[in-house]
Amino acid sequence: MKLEALKIEKLETNRLILIPYTIEICENILIGNFDLLYNKGYTKGKSWPDKDVLETVPRILKNLSENNYATGFESWLIIKKNTSEIIGDLGFKGFHSETQSIDLGYGIIAEERGNGYAEEASKQLIQWAFTFDCIKEITANCFINNLQSIKLLKKLNFIKKKEGEEMIYWFLKNNL
Repeated sequence: MKLEALKIEKLETNRLILIPYTIEICENILIGNFDLLYNKGYTKGKSWPDKDVLETVPRILKNLSENNYATGFESWLIIKKNTSEIIGDLGFKGFHSETQSIDLGYGIIAEERGNGYAEEASKQLIQWAFTFDCIKEITANCFINNLQSIKLLKKLNFIKKKEGEEMIYWFLKNNL
């Protein structure tokens, strides 16, 4: 199943703006050029992009390159409205057509953790994703000792599917 190009430029919550990564944004981050983001009025958060972002951007770029455009089922930048600072990202690791599922991931820079941003952004993105009939389930996983992610996934109503030696696997059904 081929997904359509994303038709919106951003999602918003009370405190956040979510904008989708694009091929151009990814390529620029990889070479340390942030002019494209600056020209949109955004600034880098204190430690953004952190090591996790720099390790993830090549995978985001690979997912985006499969369609040559953003579908929304890739990753999104998280921006604080009041400062226009990029403080992290969240999103999906692509669409799995056989299971009609997407896998959620998120990351907030260290200086901004504990402020509820991952929860706020995740709720908005989950709500958006479940407006599509093709999405039957969202999955997620976290390390067994990542208490913050476990707490967040429970708040988001994810159900524990199984627990391995290192990882816990979760799912959330689309009940629409």
